[in-house]
Amino acid sequence: MIIIKQKLHHRKNNRLRGYDYSSNGLYFITICVKHRLKHLGGVWNAKMCVNRFGSIVLQQWNWLAEQYPYIILHEFVVMPNHVHGIVQIDSSLLSCRDRSRPVPTPNADTTINHITNKKTKIKPLSEIVGAFKTTSSKSIHRNGFPQFQWQRSFYDHIILDEKSYFAITNYIKQNPVIWWRDRNNL
Repeated sequence: MIIIKQKLHHRKNNRLRGYDYSSNGLYFITICVKHRLKHLGGVWNAKMCVNRFGSIVLQQWNWLAEQYPYIILHEFVVMPNHVHGIVQIDSSLLSCRDRSRPVPTPNADTTINHITNKKTKIKPLSEIVGAFKTTSSKSIHRNGFPQFQWQRSFYDHIILDEKSYFAITNYIKQNPVIWWRDRNNL
């Protein structure tokens, strides 16, 4: 009997090992369309013009803040084949939304709302991005493009200081202007 060993492709873990991605902080993310195909619109005269699928992506980005009361959405741009955005996780917003104070629990990523007595678990960044990718894909499929797919995984960067925040915000804002030299512009 001949045994053929198949070499398995091991994916590189993109997340910072040991870091709690459900903790309060600012996160810069980039999510690409599968094969970096330009399905979300185009750049004309250094301005991004989204098509109906890009519009769905923008809508689902805004949906995240409605769905998860502990996140704030900062700068965001839809590009022809990817998106850039900054997500802030802030567990103190859970108490602000209901005008009550959270009751600390032994699990640091869970709070209890005084009014509803319900526990709200803070989802890690990967689950938030997963929800965005799933809901935007499903909506795009329902709107006439059943083959649409996001690339597996996503890029993230933990923003640690104000200087980095402003540099990343500027990069996101300038993305359409520099599209002609972007590595994603194949």
